Amino acid sequence: MEHNGALRCQAVALTFLALMELHMRKTLLLLAPVVLLGGCTWGINPDPGSNSVRTVWSGEVTGCRDLGKITVSVMSRVGPIDRNDIKVRDELQVQARNSAYGMHADTIKPLGDPVDGSQAWEAYVCGHQPGSSTPPPAQNPNAQPMSPPAQQSGGFQTYPAKGG
Repeated sequence: MEHNGALRCQAVALTFLALMELHMRKTLLLLAPVVLLGGCTWGINPDPGSNSVRTVWSGEVTGCRDLGKITVSVMSRVGPIDRNDIKVRDELQVQARNSAYGMHADTIKPLGDPVDGSQAWEAYVCGHQPGSSTPPPAQNPNAQPMSPPAQQSGGFQTYPAKGG
């Protein structure tokens, strides 16, 4: 009889261990995507020299030589979740500047708003001085597309803080 009880205890212990292992595997499967995505960096880094490429937001390209169209894209969604719009726009601009620098352009101008993480830009040679980059306008989903920054009283302009 004692032998039967010992076998029953071992069977219960093995069943318990199997259930624990199954529970741990499910937990690991649920946590794995979070850990893997948490280790990803979505930031697009500027290439050396691309900071000399300025961005114009309105028709400030008269007298410039058109070098062609650039289309860039980044991930605008991670699964069912939309990424931060300002971050996506910032990465699109960095990629466009990187591409323009490779074309020996010194100026880029967006041809429209981003759609599904993709945006078209035009590249120009305008002969501007490095360091005279025009900062981007404030990004507001309700604002008219491609409008220059609004001038506030006192001659100050507001721009979005770098967000993540």
